[in-house]
Amino acid sequence: MKNNTKHQAPEIVYRQGKPAAVILEIDVYREMLERLEDLEDLRLLDEMRKKPLEFRELDDFLKEHNSGV
Repeated sequence: MKNNTKHQAPEIVYRQGKPAAVILEIDVYREMLERLEDLEDLRLLDEMRKKPLEFRELDDFLKEHNSGV
């Protein structure tokens, strides 16, 4: 998603003299969303690593999920 093109500066929309919204190029907005998703994934991974691993038998897993495998 990253490229070397220059982007226009964000435009700030004011309501009653106070900043209320920002207008961004769609590519900049999408990149921001992607980065936020990556950060959330890293946070979840960090939380998962803090918990002890739990193992169970494959047959038990298959019974629980009603898998026909």
